[in-house]
Amino acid sequence: MDPHINFMAKVKLYQTILEKTELYRQAWTENLKPLLRNTLETINRESGLEGEIIEIDELANIGLVQFSLGTEASGIAAKINEKLQKPLIKSKGSLVYQQLFNGKILVLIHYPYIEGFGEPRTPKSIAIYRPEEITEPFIIRHLEEFMQEIINWEDYDDDAPQKIGYHMAFGGDKPKP
Repeated sequence: MDPHINFMAKVKLYQTILEKTELYRQAWTENLKPLLRNTLETINRESGLEGEIIEIDELANIGLVQFSLGTEASGIAAKINEKLQKPLIKSKGSLVYQQLFNGKILVLIHYPYIEGFGEPRTPKSIAIYRPEEITEPFIIRHLEEFMQEIINWEDYDDDAPQKIGYHMAFGGDKPKP
């Protein structure tokens, strides 16, 4: 038995992975990016969400397509003095398709966030896909999951104390004077 057989098998696997990376990168540019943009634009128009589809491709072979719900005044304001308040801006969340270094696609949900009012929640990773695995029905499912996460964030009323604002848990037992 050849002592190099395991090593040579690993070399072959490595070469195959490199070839697939090039195919994935090509598929992102030629097929997946247009599919994402068209599907997200159609859903955005039909839903009336008025989201924004953002493409970032400042680096070759590392692209991003984002469906963002945008930003707005949160309704919360920091008191500067008796007469002046500074509105805190709310990022309303986004669904992100990010091309990774190996051409695969990471799908993430960025949660809403109010600047200056607690720490942003860590994005939720849906999955990493090969470009050919992402089809229109998958994009729709990702949008459904995204909307459910946004609804859960907006309608938060769980019994667990929130770690936002002054980083205090409100309610519960208070020490007696």
